[in-house]
Amino acid sequence: MDERGYILQKVAYALLTIAIVASLNFVLFRILPGDPARLLLPRGQWETKAIAEQRAAFHLDKPLWQQFGYYWRDTLQGEFGKSFKEKRSVIEAVGQRLWPTLLLTGTGMLFAIGVGVSSGILAGWRRGRTFDTVSTGTSMVFYAMPTLWLGLIFIGLFSVRLGWFPPGRMEEPGAVYASQWEHVQAVLHHLVLPALTFGLAYMGQYHLIMRSSITGVKNEDFVLTARAKGLSSMKVLHRHVVHNAMLPTFTLIMLNMGFVVSGAILIETVFNWPGIGLLSYHAMINRDYPVLQAVFLLASVAVILCNLIADVVYYYLDPRVKA
Repeated sequence: MDERGYILQKVAYALLTIAIVASLNFVLFRILPGDPARLLLPRGQWETKAIAEQRAAFHLDKPLWQQFGYYWRDTLQGEFGKSFKEKRSVIEAVGQRLWPTLLLTGTGMLFAIGVGVSSGILAGWRRGRTFDTVSTGTSMVFYAMPTLWLGLIFIGLFSVRLGWFPPGRMEEPGAVYASQWEHVQAVLHHLVLPALTFGLAYMGQYHLIMRSSITGVKNEDFVLTARAKGLSSMKVLHRHVVHNAMLPTFTLIMLNMGFVVSGAILIETVFNWPGIGLLSYHAMINRDYPVLQAVFLLASVAVILCNLIADVVYYYLDPRVKA
């Protein structure tokens, strides 16, 4: 298949997937039990008339097919309505939480990729040696460890016992900073534990996938030919082995990059980090349909677009795709 046809096909598949996911997004949160209109009113003021007024204000009194029409009309216009709980625009609520999430997950992902890929390359190249045994065992432990539990351990050890880092939040409530740099330092100080928790949770994936790829590629015939030409061990590794072993890891990186936007619900909840993950948690508790729909759609589109980018890049990285 030629380049233009391949890219157009992948774009068409991505758009179709987004349309299907957006339709499921409408149904998914309306099958939840309970009436969100009751949550919009103060406790004890659930008169029938008040509930009916709240349902009418958010089109909840209409048949599902009409609600579906309103949903698609607003979605195509970039309007997601108002948050039931926060009583403000969903775009405003989500937009305010986007930067903290990108800071947390982006920092954690960079740490995971750097440490996981590097250690995986070295472990696969020196398979069976001490570094391979220790690093692979450690990676498997972090890969299998629940992030909720890991975060609680870090809080208990580094915050409660040692007092090195704050136990949560992005900054101290009501804090006044003398300069912008002092503010940045405070945010980075609060960022250490949640970013480290996020990074360690993903590091194991990259280590194990990279180690497996290196182990398989280093025994290929072209690697033996490179050795026979007299190239040093490091040149063989970096020029031939790593280049051909990166494809599975690149796929995993692109898949995980899509989740950077949606945040890490458990980690943000444990550390009370004011990102999209914590917003999603509160929205689920309060049955805040507009917020849940916006976050779910945002996360889905991010994953689909990252997959699309991976498919397009694969066309240039892997000659087998052009065959």
